Amino acid sequence: MNLFLLLFASVITSNIALSYFLGMCPFVTISKKIDVAAGMGIAVTMVMTLTASANWLIQNLLLVPLGLEFLQFLVFIVTIATIVQILEIVIDRYFPVMYLSFGIFLPLITVNCAILGISLFM
Repeated sequence: MNLFLLLFASVITSNIALSYFLGMCPFVTISKKIDVAAGMGIAVTMVMTLTASANWLIQNLLLVPLGLEFLQFLVFIVTIATIVQILEIVIDRYFPVMYLSFGIFLPLITVNCAILGISLFM
C-alpha cells in the first residue's frame, strides 16, 4: 500500500506538468495518437531526467565553486539543447518512423519550459 501511495504522490501531486503547469503545449498538441504521445512522453521524460542530472552536476561542481551562478540560464539552455540534439540523432537513427511522426515537436523540447523549469525548480 505504501508503494502505491508513493507512486501516486510522485505521478500526480509532484508531476511537473500538472503541479506547475509547465510544458503543456506538447502535452496537449501531440496526444492525438497514442503511440506518438507515448513516444513523446518517453522522449520528454528522458530529456528531463538527463538534463536535470547534468544541470545539477554543472551547477554544483562548476558554476557555484567558480562563482559563475549568473551564467546559470545560458549554461542550462546549452545543456538542454545538446541533450535534445543527441536524442534527436538517436531517434532518427534507430526509430525513423517515430522521428517522422514527431515532426517539429522533437526539436521544440529544447524550448519547452518544463525542461528548464525542472532544472531551476528541482
